[in-house]
Amino acid sequence: MTWSINNDKCLRCGGCVSVCPVAALELRDNIIYDKKLCTLCGICDKACPVEAIKVTKQ
Repeated sequence: MTWSINNDKCLRCGGCVSVCPVAALELRDNIIYDKKLCTLCGICDKACPVEAIKVTKQ
């Protein structure tokens, strides 16, 4: 599975940060995620109102 973000689409609303169960996301100028913490659960993907985050199976 992979995680990606389209920073051009991102509203920087912080919705993904607030739902991450392992605190792997941080809101700065862009969304930053910690690969070591991220479990690729996809909750952030579902929470994004503009579909800027994608967690996909490879």
